[in-house]
Amino acid sequence: MSQVGTAVVGTVPVCAAVLCAGVAVWMSGGRNDELRRARVLFVGGERAGPPGGAGPAMPGGVRVRLRKGLKKLREAARRWTSRRELWCVPAGIALGLLGRSVLPVVVAVVAMALVRRRLRAREGERERARRGDAVIELCEAVAGELRAGRQPGQALVASGVAGFGEAGAAVVAAARFGGDVPQALRAVARMPGAEGLAGVAACWQVAVDGGAGLAAGLERIASGLRARRDQRDDLRAQLAGPRATALMLALLPAGGVALGSALGADPLRVLLHTPAGWACLLVGGLLEWCGVAWTARIIRAAEGSAHVH
Repeated sequence: MSQVGTAVVGTVPVCAAVLCAGVAVWMSGGRNDELRRARVLFVGGERAGPPGGAGPAMPGGVRVRLRKGLKKLREAARRWTSRRELWCVPAGIALGLLGRSVLPVVVAVVAMALVRRRLRAREGERERARRGDAVIELCEAVAGELRAGRQPGQALVASGVAGFGEAGAAVVAAARFGGDVPQALRAVARMPGAEGLAGVAACWQVAVDGGAGLAAGLERIASGLRARRDQRDDLRAQLAGPRATALMLALLPAGGVALGSALGADPLRVLLHTPAGWACLLVGGLLEWCGVAWTARIIRAAEGSAHVH
């Protein structure tokens, strides 16, 4: 009996110690949870420091700086790839190293300016086409709002004038505050591709002064602009073949140089280091330019005749 009592008495301190340890662990865990919750609410997340609160706070700016650096690299790569004329310089340097001459680098700089001009012209054509599509969408949207029972000014404000920048905002402001809407539309019509808004301004003025139906006029303008756009797209599809042929003929000299290099004739040395090669380059370049310019003139004449009709 005394042995049993002694054993019970001996286990009491052990149980008390285990119970105290459990309470301590539970309390420390609760404090950590409360500390973590406070960090999430007031500091901005778990990145403010380690879970136990011991030690210095983690450098959260490292990840931010890393993300900013990666973003800058992506933006630089995007700018480099978007400015395709810059690829002329590496190509010229590569040809200069292969031919051991500075002439390809000079030609690459000149070609970069020409390519930049051509790319800007193509971007202008695409912007012109986008504005033309925006005019068609505007006419259809305003006509739909008028058919739904809205007043002309309310229909124009509800449709919006997207794709025309500050001039479009001026049109919306004139329609909203009782300004001269036809004059604002004619100002936007001076932009390339937005010439159809001149007809919209005329319809608007006739509808306001004479009480004619504005929705029917806008629908006719939209159908006419859409027919002209479809005709222009068909013409471009028909001219795709001649353009591809002209491009292939323009690239034939480069193919000949590559074929000669593959056969071991070393045409770059002849073209870049001998007077006869320089003469061939000059005459060939002039003929190449004349052929490309003549083809471009024929294509522009065909497109101009389509615009007239």
